[in-house]
Amino acid sequence: MAKQNMIQRESKRTRLINKYNKKRIHLKEQFTHAEDFIQKQEIHHKLQKLPRNSSPCRHRNRCWATGRSRAYYRDFGLSRHVLREMAHQCLLPGVTKSSW
Repeated sequence: MAKQNMIQRESKRTRLINKYNKKRIHLKEQFTHAEDFIQKQEIHHKLQKLPRNSSPCRHRNRCWATGRSRAYYRDFGLSRHVLREMAHQCLLPGVTKSSW
């Protein structure tokens, strides 16, 4: 189980990403259509003033059962440990243990 503060920090990042998403997209669009270098610098400065945690690349996927951030399977939203346990209990439809 992940620490509660890490899970709370990630949920705060998610809220910030959703809050500043439109503003960030609008500024990036202005940046691509800017004519001269000075305008681009001003727009880039506005982008830098946004909170760091509002950037989508800082978002980390986490397992919904344990909160683990590593070994995350996007298809299920689970970490490998929970995925293995649920697959053995036949709780995931269509998932079978491989053999060759």
